[in-house]
Amino acid sequence: MSEIRNDVELLVCLVKEYGHVDEILAGFLELGISGATVVDGRGMGEIITRDIPVFSGLRNLFPRGDLHTYVILSLVQVEVIETAFRLVEEVCGDLSLPGSGGVFALPVGRNRGFPKQPPAE
Repeated sequence: MSEIRNDVELLVCLVKEYGHVDEILAGFLELGISGATVVDGRGMGEIITRDIPVFSGLRNLFPRGDLHTYVILSLVQVEVIETAFRLVEEVCGDLSLPGSGGVFALPVGRNRGFPKQPPAE
C-alpha cells in the first residue's frame, strides 16, 4: 500500500485562452509540478446564450462572452502553491478583471499516489 500524503493542495486554474494553457503547463514543469489534467469546459454564458434560445439576447451581459474555459487541475505541494498562483497571474494577466479567469487551491485531506514521487532507491 502506498503512503498516505496530506501535504498537497488541489490547484484549480480557470483559463480563458488556450495559448495560456501551454504556457502554464510549461511553467509548472519549471516549478517541479509534473502532473496536471486539463479539462475543456464551457462557461455559463456560453450555455445560456447558445443552448437556451430565450436567453440569446443576454450574451453581452457576460464578460468576454464567458465562453470557453480550460480547467487545469493539479495536486501541488503546499510550499509551491503561491509560486504557482504568481505564474498563472503572469501568464493570464490581471485576474481581477471580469472574464480573465482565476486560480484557487483547496486543501486535500488525504490522497494516495499524488503527486507522483520517484521510486525509492
